[in-house]
Amino acid sequence: MARKVIITCAVTGAIHTPSMSPHLPVTPEEIAEAAIGAAEAGAAIVHLHARDPKTGRPDQSPEAFAPFLQVVKQRSDCVINITTGGAPTMLVEERVRPAAHYKPEVASLNMGSMNFGLYPMLSRFKEFQHDWEQPYLEGSRDRIFRNTFADIEYILTTCAENGTRFEIECYDIGHLYTLAHFVDRGLIKPPLFVQSVFGLLGGIGPHPEDVVHMKRTADRLFGSDYQWSVLGAGKNQLAIAAQAAAMGGNVRVGLEDSLWIGPGKLAESNAQQVMLARQIIEGLGLEIATPDDARRMLSLKGGDRVNF
Repeated sequence: MARKVIITCAVTGAIHTPSMSPHLPVTPEEIAEAAIGAAEAGAAIVHLHARDPKTGRPDQSPEAFAPFLQVVKQRSDCVINITTGGAPTMLVEERVRPAAHYKPEVASLNMGSMNFGLYPMLSRFKEFQHDWEQPYLEGSRDRIFRNTFADIEYILTTCAENGTRFEIECYDIGHLYTLAHFVDRGLIKPPLFVQSVFGLLGGIGPHPEDVVHMKRTADRLFGSDYQWSVLGAGKNQLAIAAQAAAMGGNVRVGLEDSLWIGPGKLAESNAQQVMLARQIIEGLGLEIATPDDARRMLSLKGGDRVNF
């Protein structure tokens, strides 16, 4: 049987601002349609953030998630993943609230504090619709995205009784060792879903050798107890997806990670990126995982046990 590859789609995120692309989902209706479209195109998992529908600013209140969570669940069987990353400007108590309240099958979890440089985007985008966008990007020169050991433990213990598993986001090699620390303590249990992030300023780079190094280190630390996935930021998205799929990994795409579908060409939808990733995977002779395949591979609790 062909190996099955999980496609995750992160449909809006908190990195890009509305002025960067007219296709970035902002309103609850847009986020719901983007998630459903990505699932129909082949994404087994959709990774969701919320935004203020008027300004597009990241919004981590549980109330902001409510309008689209139920719509996506009603219209798709995809696995819904709620962020605990929120935005780098938020404290952990704010960031964890939606996952703690809605008890999803999967929630994201960043494995370390880091510089999180968004300010180079200011050289590409000069005009902004909303007054928060430029200061938000400029502020990343002197902003640390905080994910201390105490913060990570807070998220894990807050969600401990919910049956939620984690998309464990590792932006550098040290984050894998931090994950191993929490595994050794019994606060995270296999099977692990390790999402390696490449090409974000402040984390590991997008070179093919960086991808190999991340995979080799995770193999040594976790053996057969994990599923590996990758995301490449910006122009690196599909090249890294192709390399990882060929190496036995899963892939993540979506407008959170890249606004582009090719050089100088904005992606018109999340589904468009999913379809390109699917073509790469199937071109390698592999199959895309269905939502039920992903639930089995990651030992998820099932969509009937969430709180939405």
